[in-house]
Amino acid sequence: MAMAAGLALGGLPAQAQTKLKWAHVYETSEPFHTESVWAADEFKKRTNGRYEITVFPASQLGKETDINQGLTLGTVDIIISGSSFAARSFAPIGVTYYPFTFRSPDHLLAYTKSDVFTDMAKGYQEKTGHQIVSVTYYGTRHTTSNRPIKSCADMKGLKIRVPDVPAYLAMPRACGANTAPIAFAEVYLALQNGTVEAQENPLTTIEAKKFYEVQKHIVLTGHIVDHLNTVVAKQLWDKLSPEDRKIFTEVAQEASARATKQIQASEAKLVQFFKDKGLTVTEVDKADFLANVQKNVTFEQFGYRKADWERIQAIK
Repeated sequence: MAMAAGLALGGLPAQAQTKLKWAHVYETSEPFHTESVWAADEFKKRTNGRYEITVFPASQLGKETDINQGLTLGTVDIIISGSSFAARSFAPIGVTYYPFTFRSPDHLLAYTKSDVFTDMAKGYQEKTGHQIVSVTYYGTRHTTSNRPIKSCADMKGLKIRVPDVPAYLAMPRACGANTAPIAFAEVYLALQNGTVEAQENPLTTIEAKKFYEVQKHIVLTGHIVDHLNTVVAKQLWDKLSPEDRKIFTEVAQEASARATKQIQASEAKLVQFFKDKGLTVTEVDKADFLANVQKNVTFEQFGYRKADWERIQAIK
């Protein structure tokens, strides 16, 4: 019997494989998905097959609110999600959504390597137990419109679709626009039939959703330099050895860097693409917009801290 048991055990792998779920809301064609799949394969390789990660795209495991809750409920192990959702647990981390916080994608990336970011991630981790391991550039949010816009004052009375997120609403409302929280899937039709005359999103989204077909102007407001966090659930992070934590963090950061490069390359080509489609592309004086935002919108109303914003401004 003992010999038989020994033989049976001898046939087992040295270590059982751990199966993990990685969830996000993005389409399979987007770099946020393709690079997550790359990271899952890479983590398996670098841990000699001890971890098998399945990536669930396109809200298969729920919308963004659901997958954030899933970290705590134990239904997901890893997610990609915006800081606006992390801010529901730890409000100060959402300061990155205050309009015109970042001067450029490079400023955002410098922030992710700074003490300010370390403090933000630590504050979030202390509140939730979950660990932010990397940040991916999502795109810079710009405005499209059927009327020309060169200054904040030009937005007065503009009917604009904006997601129902307080920080996203801040810039249009500070400039006197009338905001409408239309469901994302209905934005094209709303622009086409004149329910709204403007919207705001990264250039990559404007191209993917073909909003340029029903808009005349691309206005490079650059009001929010958007980003996504890769977050590991507390129950998984607590189980990982220091070595595996290091491997996963390195893999996640490499995947974020790869996706970021792809987004930046796409954005660089799109301005000319829109011009070729006959749209007017306008640069604006961002200082004019920021002055109006700061006059009309306080940091405190969102639970942000002005001192954090000032620290981010000081990052070179």
